[in-house]
Parts: sequence; C-alpha cells; structure tokens
Amino acid sequence: MSSPTPAPSTTNSRNSSWVTRLHARIERWVALLRPWRWLWPPIAFAAGLGSFFLVERQQWLGAMLAIGMLVAWLLLLSESLVGRLLARRGYATLPKGVTTFIAQMIHQETLFFCLPFLLITTVWSSGQALFTLLLVGMAVFSIIDLLYYKLAERARWLYFAFHAQCVFLVVLVTLPIMFHLTTGASLKLALAAMVVFSLPSLLQLLSGSTLKRWVLMLALLPLLAGAGWLGRIWVPPATLWITATALSPGFDVQARKPRDSVRLTPSSLPATGLYAYTSIRAPRGLKEQIFHVWRHDGEIIDRIPLQIEGGRDEGYRAWSHKQNFPESPSGTWRIDVMTDSGQRIGVLRFRVDADEARATLADGGIDSPLGLAGIALYKLLPGRETAETPTDKRIEKRTVDKSNVEVESE
Repeated sequence: MSSPTPAPSTTNSRNSSWVTRLHARIERWVALLRPWRWLWPPIAFAAGLGSFFLVERQQWLGAMLAIGMLVAWLLLLSESLVGRLLARRGYATLPKGVTTFIAQMIHQETLFFCLPFLLITTVWSSGQALFTLLLVGMAVFSIIDLLYYKLAERARWLYFAFHAQCVFLVVLVTLPIMFHLTTGASLKLALAAMVVFSLPSLLQLLSGSTLKRWVLMLALLPLLAGAGWLGRIWVPPATLWITATALSPGFDVQARKPRDSVRLTPSSLPATGLYAYTSIRAPRGLKEQIFHVWRHDGEIIDRIPLQIEGGRDEGYRAWSHKQNFPESPSGTWRIDVMTDSGQRIGVLRFRVDADEARATLADGGIDSPLGLAGIALYKLLPGRETAETPTDKRIEKRTVDKSNVEVESE
C-alpha cells in the first residue's frame, strides 16, 4: 500500500519554512556585508582595471570576471520575478531595504567595473567625454546611500532608467571579452538590452489606462532605440583604444615605423604624401574593421578601411598613405579613427599652411595618449614574454584605392 500523500497545507508549510530560512540567511549575509560595503566600489574598480589589462595576458581571467558580472545581473533580474511569484503564493518576501541594498551593490559593481574601460577608451576632446562623465556621476551617486535610497523609493521611473543604463554597460563591456563580438555588434545588443529594460521606467512614467500606456510605450521604444543609435558616436568603444599615433612623410616598412620629417605646406604635401600611423589595442581573439576617415575643414575626403586583430601588447599597427590631396589643401585636417558602427577610437589633427610657422611638423614621432591609456601597465605583469608570439607575427597588407591611398597594416 502506498504511503498517503501529504495534505496541501503540510506541503505549503514545508515550502514556506524553506523560503523563510533562505530569506533569514540572505538577511544575515546582508547584515554582515553592510559594515564593509565601502570596500565594494574600489574592489569592483580594481577588478575592471585588472580585466582590461589582464585580458590580453590572461584571457580566462577577464572572461571569468565578465561571467561573474553577468551572473550577478541574472540574480538581480530574477529576484524581482521570484519575489512576485512568492507573494502570489502567499510566501514571505525579502524586506525592501534588503533588495534595494543588493541592487545597490550590483549597480556599484557594474559602474566601477566598467569605469576603467571607459576612462581609458574615451576620446576626451569629443562628446564621449560627456558620456563618460555622466557614468562617473552615476558611480558616485550609487555610493551615496541617502541619494540612492531616495531615488529607489520616490522616483521609480528614474531608478529603472538608472538600472537600464547599467544593463547597457554590462553588455557593451563584457561581450567583446567573452565572445569576441565586434564593437558594433556589442553596441547593437547593448542598445537592445537597454530598450527592453527601459520598459518598467516607461510604464512608471506614463499615466492613463493600461491600454493607453502600452500604446504610448510601444510608440516610444523605437524613438528610444533610434536616439541611442544616433548618439553612438558619443559612446566610447569600450574595448578598443589607441596606444600610439604618428604623422610622417615616409615609412620604414621593415621596422614598421614612421620616418623622415616635413612641414605640411601646400607645396610639400603633394610631393611627399602623408602617412597616418595608428596602433590600436584590442582583446585577444577580436577581429574588427576600422576606418581612417580623412577630413579637410570638416568635410570627408577619404574613408579608408583597415582590418585589425587583438592580442598584441603594443597594439595592432596599421597605417594609410594618402598621396592625392585637393588642389588647395590649406586648412585644418583631421583623421578620425572609427569603428564600423561609427564610434570614434581616436583622432589625429594637423594643419596645412603656406606659413611654415603655422604648418604642422610631421616628424614621425610616435605619440602616446595621455592618462591611463598611455601607460603600458601590461609591462608590469609577471611572466611577460620577450619572444615573438604568433599574434606578433608581421602580416603585411598593401592596397591602393582609386583615391591613390595606400593602406598597410600588421
């Protein structure tokens, strides 16, 4: 004879007891963590900095840190859904203060983990500076308990928008490291994730009947996605950054270095042409097409595609040689180094002028960017190889397009 099935009330009591014990354990963990929460932001920042530089030397470490970020986000996203399901079945849920504390910790982890990627890859002379400063402000905001908890309680739509922006950052930073997705593909997925997680914010913001709110929301979502895509040039390419730039009239192909010197006057420029040299660092395994976009007084003259590969400590070296200049080349010139999705990696500027005192000197000097981007921290890591690795092998590509622009890369 089979044993009798427990009564529903007994089963519910056992489940409720299990949930109660789990909640009590989580609350104890939170109580233990609260006194030490000030350590969390610097730990997250150090993890992001280590992931950025160590991912070239220890790919698995960067991937593990990124996986940890995504797992934390899955826990945060599932917490709200699980809480609602438990409440519908009559089970106790975690106190609001506990769930807000957990969300705050994950927001801090996200923002401070991603900050090194943004601080290093931002072109500070462009609109990207505003985007990065906004995220710096969000990071500071997340550690001020008074402001953060007030936002979570009184401005729910803005709180959910804050949350959606953090989701955007997680996807933008982690996908190139984990899955070697290009910067453009990662940006599109990040925008899609941000739009999806903006739904709660829009529902909180819009008023009226349920049908009216959903109609307005469905109308606003494409506008939000379109605005995000149009503003992509303000978003730093979180895993691509320039380690060196140079302008020169000549190039030593054997040494892969710019050479010679010339004042960029209207008479000298057509005679020698001009080499634009860039060295770009990217995660190991990432293959991406970038562009040298030559502009004269703001007008695009040439857009030269270059293929780069990640993994080289000093950066992937690529250069273009422009020989066909306008009849009147005088004026300001700019070479934007762009991703295929339209994000700016860096910029080279020079001036062509009949007055040699005002004309730029293209001397082949290799310049490093200011700040963290110019510090070769990877050289401080133990076990750095001195021998040439497979990713350091020279691969020379040379093409000449209709505009008489020679393209070479390594």
